[in-house]
Amino acid sequence: MSLAFFVTGTDTEIGKTTIAAGLLHAARLAGLSTAAAKPVASGCAMTADGLRNDDALALLGECSVPLRYEEVNPLAFAPAIAPHLAAHEVGVKLDVSALAEPVRAILAKGADFTLVEGAGGWRVPLAGSATLSDLPIALDLPVILVVGVRLGCINHAVLTAEAIARDGLRLAGWVANIVDPQTSRLDENLATLAERLPAPCLGRVPRLGLATPVAVAAHLDLRPLLG
Repeated sequence: MSLAFFVTGTDTEIGKTTIAAGLLHAARLAGLSTAAAKPVASGCAMTADGLRNDDALALLGECSVPLRYEEVNPLAFAPAIAPHLAAHEVGVKLDVSALAEPVRAILAKGADFTLVEGAGGWRVPLAGSATLSDLPIALDLPVILVVGVRLGCINHAVLTAEAIARDGLRLAGWVANIVDPQTSRLDENLATLAERLPAPCLGRVPRLGLATPVAVAAHLDLRPLLG
């Protein structure tokens, strides 16, 4: 078995990496080998080893297949701004081919369960008219949608699901990440999401005091992805 998915979100800062790391940990608990890629990341910190991104490091920490940081996150930028703007500032052309090649190398490792995490939401710009959604299209990857549950999330989630379908990709599953536990009518909102999103819910992750991969994995169910 060799499964791979692209992880996107309804917005930025809604816990894509938290959920992705939890999914990888759940896969490891199920006895699957794991690999991951965060092909482009901004907001990276300079270290003795070069630019490093906390999200990419979190994913790397849940990979059972031996990988170097540069394999997981080949394009790292320091400014905490949209990736296409960060790339432009340092003279890098951020196009689909620059992202797809290193991801294909990760997929070629043949892990049982591989996640490719995007940046921000589905239509994050790349160079020219391209968007980050062109990457999973080029790689023909089914999509996992992380829904940041808060006021307005139903609209964001349904629009994203419609865009994924319009782009010819399959929404394999979605995760409700409750970023605002004070969301009014929380249960009713979750029920509406379940009714309107054309894929199984892989879990409802509450607001955790310490959102470690172990803690997040306890709220996730991989069975719909594993068939």
